[in-house]
Amino acid sequence: MSSGFVRLPSGSVVVALTLPRPDEPGGRGRDRVRVLVHARNRARALTRLRNLGLRAVYLRGNVAPPTPDEVTAVLHHPDGLIWREAPAPRGAQYHPWHPIRTLVGRPAAWA
Repeated sequence: MSSGFVRLPSGSVVVALTLPRPDEPGGRGRDRVRVLVHARNRARALTRLRNLGLRAVYLRGNVAPPTPDEVTAVLHHPDGLIWREAPAPRGAQYHPWHPIRTLVGRPAAWA
């Protein structure tokens, strides 16, 4: 799992995590998703994810911080919590972000 964060001038943070896709059995497949969370601090960002059922999510290091485009995308979303496939499919010129509720249908899949 690669992850990272960036602190914004307002003091809030954007946390980015690349995780196994939750709808795969056991979550061990090759499909991955990039999840972005905007929150007051890193602990609150992880709490928001854990409240959705992502029990084993940790922020270790800062090897894959969000890009400026990712920060813009999450700041413009009303929930401040979005995802998309990672990496983008081959040949995809535009790979849209989705609200987290479209991914998390069964929270137990993330446990």
